[in-house]
Amino acid sequence: MTRYPHLLEPITIGDLTLRNRAVMGSMHTGLEDFFWDVPKLAAYFAARARGGVGLIITGGYAPNKRGWLKPFASELTTRLQSERHKQVTGAVHDEGGAIALQILHAGRYAYHPFSVSASATQAPINPFKASALSTRGVDRTASDFARAAGLAKRAGYDAVEIMGSEGYLINQFLAARTNQRADAWGGTAEKRMRFPVEIVRRTRETVGDGFPIVYRLSLLDLVEGGQSWDEVVTLAHLLEEAGATVINTGIGWHEARVPTIITQVPRGAWSWATARLKQEVGVPVCASNRINTPELAERLLADGTADLVSMARPLLADPDFVNKAAAEREDEIITCIACNQACLDHAFENRKASCLMNPRAGRETEILLQPVMRPRRVAVVGGGPAGLSAAVSYAERGDHVTLFEKRDELGGQFRLAMRIPGKEEFAEALRYFRRRLEVLGVDVRLGTVATAVDLEGFDEVVVATGVEPRMPDIAGISHPKVVSYADLLDGKVVAGRRVAVIGAGGIGVDVAHFLTHDDTETTEDWLAHWGVGDPSLHPGGLTAPKSREPVREVTLVQRKTSMIGKGLGKTSGWAHRAVLKQAGVEQVSGATYDRIDDAGLHVTVDGLPRVLDVDHVVVCAGQESVRDLYDELVALGRTVALIGGADVAAELDAKRAIEQGVRLAAAG
Repeated sequence: MTRYPHLLEPITIGDLTLRNRAVMGSMHTGLEDFFWDVPKLAAYFAARARGGVGLIITGGYAPNKRGWLKPFASELTTRLQSERHKQVTGAVHDEGGAIALQILHAGRYAYHPFSVSASATQAPINPFKASALSTRGVDRTASDFARAAGLAKRAGYDAVEIMGSEGYLINQFLAARTNQRADAWGGTAEKRMRFPVEIVRRTRETVGDGFPIVYRLSLLDLVEGGQSWDEVVTLAHLLEEAGATVINTGIGWHEARVPTIITQVPRGAWSWATARLKQEVGVPVCASNRINTPELAERLLADGTADLVSMARPLLADPDFVNKAAAEREDEIITCIACNQACLDHAFENRKASCLMNPRAGRETEILLQPVMRPRRVAVVGGGPAGLSAAVSYAERGDHVTLFEKRDELGGQFRLAMRIPGKEEFAEALRYFRRRLEVLGVDVRLGTVATAVDLEGFDEVVVATGVEPRMPDIAGISHPKVVSYADLLDGKVVAGRRVAVIGAGGIGVDVAHFLTHDDTETTEDWLAHWGVGDPSLHPGGLTAPKSREPVREVTLVQRKTSMIGKGLGKTSGWAHRAVLKQAGVEQVSGATYDRIDDAGLHVTVDGLPRVLDVDHVVVCAGQESVRDLYDELVALGRTVALIGGADVAAELDAKRAIEQGVRLAAAG
């Protein structure tokens, strides 16, 4: 008996039997791009296979050089490359897993000047304009996909996935917005579909019967000029006839102005589209996007929404996700909080991907927590992200750890972050850390202010005392209208109807969202606010967004003249700024703060005085490190490690704080 009978049930696709229905979806880590990183890639995938996942899908490999994501990026075009891949497939097979290679042609998303597409167009997220493939070039590219699949089979891969989603080349052929051709590969919906159908047909001829071909199909393009639902269904039928074994679902193009996987997207928000497609086809269908718990995966399988469930970042966060679920240790799973900070942000910044919650992801051969020969007594002071990470990591090495936290609960800044609408997943991070401390037997002392005397006798001391809000030097800063962001989010103060927010960094943006959010919003409301409609009525699933009704009038003010929220994450910041616009938040840049009094917040903007008549002024003007204990210990001659916000109090950075904790323990 198990809580997850459907998730853990084997399934046969073609000649391949998977041990369960969990799929690690494709995600480019950067380890794919250079042959010298193959051992790291093998270790990365081996860890996920060892963790029990049924099928792993690699990051995308181009079928030819024009399909590169960037210059000299991953490709599979030669037998030598195929031979190198045997190290990856062998490592996965040694752990009892199965692995598919994804074949991806970037099209006009390629970040190089020799990119090609269905027509000569330029993506709004790319400085390079793609040239149009010739008629013969299209035909050769379809054959290149099939050749790459043959090389993948030769390398020992158990399947291939053809990337036909997310706005890459195949999508560019399918959508009228990017395919203005008048030859055999465009002009009508049927001709636009010819390219992916030929790819699958030729791939089937190359790999033979029984070898699984997964096709990643875009269910909702979420862009103007996208495919209609009838076109999506017709294409699915044609792909099935051409030899596709499984249909994996994709949502949205990269250039879409609708978020699809970041933390503000409700869990399982796109499963309705997967369920609709499953009713139309005979091959297994895989659900994807914002599925991050075994409970949700089980429900989607049990109710017939899908036959398989793809979870990319959840398996990045916790390679043992499936094994923990099978052992009914789901409360020990490192839940993906969909922050994008170390995975997609890194990928789009040309850096190797990892995970905020699990810095060892993608660095399995680099960050090693080796068991200690002689356990030490380690004191960690501070129960925020840095302290929690350090305490867990030292305990995993076998040290005896005592964690001191002055509050009555753990979490630090995470306690505040999880109160932001759309960031509720941060509560999962704290659930994981609390449970991990319990399993590892860490001595957790809540409500305890650690002193230098308390820390005597420990072999190692880690100070992670975090930050406190900085109060700027503004006349009237002690006025009763003024409240710190911490007190607001902690519930110590309930803001009035009209609020000014001082500081427009990440915290200021979050606070503005918190103040304007309607807590009764449902998933359906969220979709409507972003303009997601029925694809059978609205091509691409895109319609006019429903306006929001903010619960407060908020003015977000900053001294800088730059764009509000400029420092937010590369792949999520635009969506957070869009929410402010939807909620009618007034954004004021280049302000001078004059004073705060009964009349409100007095500012000068462009040389003109202005009074913001508000009930409260929320201060989000940065943080200051809390390091009194550290300074005292250093003065006493103690050797002490300093990490997290206590080390650097610049804009809050949980990614850095958690990684510091892990690396400190690994180096100890």
